[in-house]
Amino acid sequence: MFVLSSPSGAGKTTISRAMLERDDNLIMSISATTRPMRPGEVEGEDYYFVDEKKFEQMISDGELLEHANVFGNFYGTPRKPVEEALARGVDILFDIDWQGTQIIAGDEIAGQNLVSVFILPPNTAELEKRLRTRAQDPEDVVQQRMSKAAGEMSRYSEYQYVIVNDEIEDSVQQVQTILASERLRIGRQIGLHDFVQELIGPEKPAQ
Repeated sequence: MFVLSSPSGAGKTTISRAMLERDDNLIMSISATTRPMRPGEVEGEDYYFVDEKKFEQMISDGELLEHANVFGNFYGTPRKPVEEALARGVDILFDIDWQGTQIIAGDEIAGQNLVSVFILPPNTAELEKRLRTRAQDPEDVVQQRMSKAAGEMSRYSEYQYVIVNDEIEDSVQQVQTILASERLRIGRQIGLHDFVQELIGPEKPAQ
């Protein structure tokens, strides 16, 4: 479970898209949300768009791995698709905030599979520039996101890795390096024990 978090506009979505294009064993976790669909978004590909009543029911039924209220809209990660992907040996990329990351980290089972990366902007001026360039939000929302950014960035120390996204290609390569390294951990190499036992042979127990 590979988490990328950042304040809005710091580049995690751009990095996520590049990672998905370059890695065949990585899929995106699709969140459920109560916010309205934006132009160009597709149901079931970008988000699962639900109303608040449905979202509350999903919480009550234990269907969400994590959920949070962000700028008046609810976002949450459906549990079943994540568990099914992990069982197949497929890694899952999460684009969630620090609240969701904390919840996953605190989960007895999910926390063991978590790798968390926080993306920082090179400076606040660049962050605001990127927010305005997106042209997706009205001015009041841009100001809300800028106001919230400081609080979000103060959570950096709760993550395992931190990347300053100055040049996007450098950042993508750094994230790829982290993912490759984490896949090589002993506990994540499927079939490693059996492979080593075959190398050792039945007459050569480990010393």
